[in-house]
Amino acid sequence: MRGRTNLAPSRLRGGDLFRLGANGLRTRPLRAVLSAAGIAIGIAAMIAVLGISTSSQAHLDAELDKLGTNLLTIAPGQDPLTGEPVLLPETAVDTVARADGVDSVSATGEVKDIGAYRNARVDPAETNGLTVLAVDGNLVKTLRGTLARGGWLDRAPERYPTTVLGHRAAYRLGVTHAGEQVWIGDRYFTVLGVLDPVPLAQDLDSAVLVNSVAAERYLGFDGRPTMVYERSPDSLVESVRGLLPRAVDPENPQNVAVSRPSDALKARQAAEASFTGLLVGLGGVALLVGGIGVANTMVITVIERRREIGLRRALGAARRHITRQFLVEALLLSTLGGLGGAALGAAVTAGYALSQGWPTAIPLVAPVGGVASTMVIGAIAGLYPALRAARTPPTVALAAA
Repeated sequence: MRGRTNLAPSRLRGGDLFRLGANGLRTRPLRAVLSAAGIAIGIAAMIAVLGISTSSQAHLDAELDKLGTNLLTIAPGQDPLTGEPVLLPETAVDTVARADGVDSVSATGEVKDIGAYRNARVDPAETNGLTVLAVDGNLVKTLRGTLARGGWLDRAPERYPTTVLGHRAAYRLGVTHAGEQVWIGDRYFTVLGVLDPVPLAQDLDSAVLVNSVAAERYLGFDGRPTMVYERSPDSLVESVRGLLPRAVDPENPQNVAVSRPSDALKARQAAEASFTGLLVGLGGVALLVGGIGVANTMVITVIERRREIGLRRALGAARRHITRQFLVEALLLSTLGGLGGAALGAAVTAGYALSQGWPTAIPLVAPVGGVASTMVIGAIAGLYPALRAARTPPTVALAAA
């Protein structure tokens, strides 16, 4: 048929769509800033509460770690018939290390009838209440101990006569520096270092520690541990505790005494549950407030811009174009609020944590999830105003304007 033309459907490119949405905010900067600020405050409150709670929890965890929440000790049990202690097998450390859920394990073994003295001329009866313990190289890591001076036993070959002194042992022996020598058994041992106080194993403070290989070679140590220390993840402490007796002595697990988990572990788990419930509630409130703010702003915007909507419809803009324009505007508004809130919340968290002397801990999920959820809420909140704008007939919009 002559005179007939094929017109391609109108299209709105992505760049044009973004500029239209941004222009709606740019032409009303005060309203956009106030609306974004309302969203930002809600998100900042959520992130600040999450960050401050997480920082507080990190500080609490550090304090609880000092109490050994995930540290179990294994000691000789008693013979049910004689009541005498039953010695642990020499393989106890190796078998415990192979148990499921064990992160680290170490042991100490008392070297009986051996004293430690400042020099060979001291009366053997003057023991100063010190004990000589054979230890392995993993002890400091397992007990999270630190050295006040010098280094650990791994600084010298295992067969060499070297020692590390506990905090009180160094004081009683009058040792102030690494490199000095003390008399143990029938020879001098070189002091490699001095431990800080060890809260989780206070008996080490009054002990003279010797590598187990050197203890067997020079002091007649029998190789049997008298105390085994084990660490595992908090969530596995109970299950690991049930495995340890059989891991140490498969034939007579009843002869193995394993400490119960610290009450501090239960306190930590209760605190984590409380923090989680608090954060979920505050996050929901913040997102609800932000969504209401976006919806309110966009409804008012549609009412005020009916003339623009009618003119664009009269010039050929399709309903889908109007819908997308206002959806993009709502998304931009909520995204700006979310980004501003994430930055503000992080700053508040860092400032408060520093003022309290806590580590600053902001989970990545907080800012990322806050901005993402704000965008989703913004899109949902802007959907009704966008559809309402798209359904407005051009003649009605122009007549109302």
